[in-house]
Amino acid sequence: MVSSDIGIDLGTANVLVYVKDKGVVLREPSVVAFDRDTNKIKAIGDDARLMLGRTPGNIIAVRPLRQGVISDYTVTEKMLRYFIQKACGRNRFRKPRIAVCIPSAATEVEKMAVEQATYEAGAREVAIIEEPVAAAIGAGIDIAKPCGNMIVDIGGGTTDVAVISLAGTVVSTSIKIAGDDFDDAIVRYMRKTHNLLIGERTAEEIKIKIGSAYRRPEVVTLDVRGRNLITGLPKTIEITSEETLEALSEATSQIVEAVHTVLEQTPPELAADISDRGIVLTGGGSLLYGLEELISEKTGINTMTAEDPMTAVAIGTGMYVDFLSEKRDDE
Repeated sequence: MVSSDIGIDLGTANVLVYVKDKGVVLREPSVVAFDRDTNKIKAIGDDARLMLGRTPGNIIAVRPLRQGVISDYTVTEKMLRYFIQKACGRNRFRKPRIAVCIPSAATEVEKMAVEQATYEAGAREVAIIEEPVAAAIGAGIDIAKPCGNMIVDIGGGTTDVAVISLAGTVVSTSIKIAGDDFDDAIVRYMRKTHNLLIGERTAEEIKIKIGSAYRRPEVVTLDVRGRNLITGLPKTIEITSEETLEALSEATSQIVEAVHTVLEQTPPELAADISDRGIVLTGGGSLLYGLEELISEKTGINTMTAEDPMTAVAIGTGMYVDFLSEKRDDE
């Protein structure tokens, strides 16, 4: 029998699929483009992302996941089916076992929706795992030990902060401030300060190239093109990393605040472990320049980013399937 165990990181910005023995085989944006008139799906993933903000009236590009949870059930199910088929090939004999991760603050109803959509998309068995636990496994932490580990997973739609010990979450919080909010903050700043209207792809480019959560030793600049709100004409201006620091300060301080809140609620024994072992950052949002330094400075605890923060959750989700089957064998 040919069957694959699959881990899916169902993110607001990207979907990553991990297949046992192969690693992360697919990383595509969670965007679906469909024709409003016929209700037929035109493109999914990379192809659909290119259409964001550039489609004719009848075709709309949507993100079926908002802030880490399903906002459009039917589209999510079709998107999942497409990614599962793309990752495993169509000629499978047996349906796969799939582990899917979701934000730690997801409600029972939201969990059920993800589980149901995964079964509909062709799973034989579904395991739901919380994002921080998956991120910890993917970052190479042995979560089964009785010592405290703190994970801050900054995705596209949510930031999950959790303290994990003995394979479970002791204290956690999930806030709806993450990578997408960094983009929105840059869009708002450009509009307010420079009267320049930019799209979300441009905002993302600014965030990746010169975005800062902490003052850089040298100021870097970038030419940005957009539409002047006063004249209505295209315009190019130069912006600096100092400006992005100002634009992103509110969002980054809310993440620091969430870390503080979790530390305050952590039992003293585990808090001592964390101050020894440090805080681990995962998720695409953790790649923002200076976030490590900002959290270190505000908490006084050494902070580091996982080796491959983008794929840590997907790898951890895939490894969780193995973890479950080993556990089952032991029983």
